[in-house]
Amino acid sequence: MDQPTSAALSHAPAPEISGPLSDAGAADASAGPGAPGTGKHAGLVPVAMVVAGGLSVQFGSAVAVTLMPSTGAAGVVAVRLTFAAVMLLIVCRPRVRGYARADWGTIAAFGVAMAGMNGLFYQAVDRIPLGLAVTLEVLGPLALSVFASRRAMNLVWAGLALAGVALLSGGGFGRLDLVGVAYALGAGACWAAYILFSARTGRRFPQADGLALAMGVAALLSLPLGLAGAGTALLEPRTLLLGAAVALMSSVLPYTLELVALRRLPAATFAVLMSLEPAIAAVAGFLVLHQALSTTDALAIALVIGASMGAVRSQTRRGRRKAVA
Repeated sequence: MDQPTSAALSHAPAPEISGPLSDAGAADASAGPGAPGTGKHAGLVPVAMVVAGGLSVQFGSAVAVTLMPSTGAAGVVAVRLTFAAVMLLIVCRPRVRGYARADWGTIAAFGVAMAGMNGLFYQAVDRIPLGLAVTLEVLGPLALSVFASRRAMNLVWAGLALAGVALLSGGGFGRLDLVGVAYALGAGACWAAYILFSARTGRRFPQADGLALAMGVAALLSLPLGLAGAGTALLEPRTLLLGAAVALMSSVLPYTLELVALRRLPAATFAVLMSLEPAIAAVAGFLVLHQALSTTDALAIALVIGASMGAVRSQTRRGRRKAVA
């Protein structure tokens, strides 16, 4: 899907996975009185940045759906990732020398996970409502968080998420496109892999260099599929214009906002805010695509959001107890 790297990391609150976020939170805690982001309303600024980034991502996804009738899901992915790669490579200008073979293997794996996550997600939203697709996709990072923590309490959060899925299914996913459901769950699995390789890339590459290079790999993987499926439709002015807008809304803008926010916001707070993604997606789907949700669907989304927030808070309390000990 379109989630930024930092957003994906936030869904893995276990310390061994979310190292970069933990570092960001530590940096924020150690900031002196004169550090940027301190002041009467300083705490609201990074929160607003994260929320703005989430709105940008999900409304970008909704705009992308409007392109699908002419380009197909594969075409949308190709245009979005290609524009995003070009923008990030120009802005970041990553160096390509001085890295070991293992570093490039990490970039390749990260790019494959990114391409799979986006490709499967857009195939899902071509078949089922945006809010439901994001809700099912979030199960991947949530499962990774539960498995990584190995705490009994997290089984409660897993059960809450499963209750949400049961509500979505309505006793069976017959009311939803089963292929779309499978694509969304597959995107969630790729998102979990994306989290792991994103953290590894962040440790091996400075700033956003690794992200830009991995985005290039993802674009190279998706472009042939897009060309095969959409052909010259990818070169139509409307497609190029909306594709650039989707890349800006779903990648460049949220990446920038969240990188800045993570310097000022504790990692746990960031993760809780990012747990609201399914709700934001549901609103975007309603406003842009006119995809109204039933009361049962809204309750299901709320359960999954609650499970995600609970897992984050539980892991945060565990980390604080360890720090005190």
